[in-house]
Amino acid sequence: MIVRKLVQWFWDIVGAVSVRTKILGIVLGFIVLLGAGVTVQARYAVTTTMTAQLEEQSVSISRDLAARSADPILLNDLLRLHDLLDETLANNSNVRYAFLLDSRGQVIVSTFEGGFPLDLLTLNSTQPSDHHHTTLIQTDEGLIWDTAVPILDGKVGSARIGLSDASMRAALSTLTAQLLLTILLVSTTGVLVAIFLTWILTRPIISLARATQEVAKGDFSQRVKRWANDEIGDLADAFNKMSEELAITDELRREREMLRRQLLEKVITTQEDERRRIARELHDSTSQNLTSLIVGLRIMETYCQQCAAQSKASDLREVASHTLDEVHDLSMRLRPRVLDDLGLAAALERLASEWQGRYKIPVDVVIQLNERLPGEVETAIYRIVQEALTNIARHASAHSASVLVERRGDLVRAIVEDDGIGFDVNTDHGERHLGLLGMRERAELLNGTLTIESTTERGTSIFIEIPLDLSPPLLSPDLPTIRL
Repeated sequence: MIVRKLVQWFWDIVGAVSVRTKILGIVLGFIVLLGAGVTVQARYAVTTTMTAQLEEQSVSISRDLAARSADPILLNDLLRLHDLLDETLANNSNVRYAFLLDSRGQVIVSTFEGGFPLDLLTLNSTQPSDHHHTTLIQTDEGLIWDTAVPILDGKVGSARIGLSDASMRAALSTLTAQLLLTILLVSTTGVLVAIFLTWILTRPIISLARATQEVAKGDFSQRVKRWANDEIGDLADAFNKMSEELAITDELRREREMLRRQLLEKVITTQEDERRRIARELHDSTSQNLTSLIVGLRIMETYCQQCAAQSKASDLREVASHTLDEVHDLSMRLRPRVLDDLGLAAALERLASEWQGRYKIPVDVVIQLNERLPGEVETAIYRIVQEALTNIARHASAHSASVLVERRGDLVRAIVEDDGIGFDVNTDHGERHLGLLGMRERAELLNGTLTIESTTERGTSIFIEIPLDLSPPLLSPDLPTIRL
């Protein structure tokens, strides 16, 4: 579990950096690890070799000193012994000290000028049968290889020298400095090479990423250059092919959307024209006939007071009057003439008045328009408000409603609100959903937007915004015209 968390933590950090940083990190990490490994191995090898050499050198110098000092000790030639020690120090830079002992262990001569350290006598000794005996002594100056060699099998005494590791430490320091300098040079070269490689590798990837972002925004004209005949080059070709396919698909989608909008506009226009024609026929023909019938029945009822059919004529007149009211109501629902004659404000006020009278729900109407709007805009807003009020009456169980229509610059805004039970905009289906879909399509047909905000038990608000500076006609000259 801990290992998995550590791996995930490491991956989160590594995954958060760019490809260039990853490549540079890998190169630098490899160089540092390689340099550290080489440095450690080189220091170990040099230390082992030089330690063996120092030990051999210590034995060699001690035996040479012992052999050359035998005669002067027997002759008690102290001057010659001093010369031998001085010569030993002069010829061997690693020798830290040297001294000679007699057979009783007393110091005959030494290279110590400030007094001989007596503790040194107990740190190393040799037996007559020993070839030599070496002891490592730790001092403030470093390690000392102290080697004792018996002179004439110990009968005359013994010779001891101390060999310092200063030369070894100096050699290790020099080697380490050279290795570090080499690692630095190699690291610099590696970084430069890595930067060049990452530039070669990531530049086409960055180009692909930028082109992909533009494609995501809808610009399918993006193409990337094939940099090399490798996997990234194949990826560039695949991206270019994908962009071409997306461009073709988007063009087809645009054509289909244009055809759909064109068809929808034709359907709505034809529907409104047909409604206008039917409403005119109902008003001009059917209403006139029913009116004439009612007048005739009233006359017959007046002049035939003693007629047995008087009651029958009265009943027929009531039926005709009721039918005339229904025809008028049907005509208004199909296409209110007040919308064509007086405009959107008068039509909405009349719609609200009739709706309030029919459903007994108070509705507040505020119209802020200084002039008439384009016919298609007035029709769209009227139908959207009409559908919204119908939905309120059928589904909302509202106690009141409000309608606001205003113009702000080149934008017309309409708001329809109620205090009903509300609904879930994302999950509601059925008749209300179809009505909302039709309202949205009417708004989008005029490059407008329709937004619905609703919360359960808190009512519903519908916001409609339609621009007056309409885009070029929806019917594209490059597309075939649909004839209905």
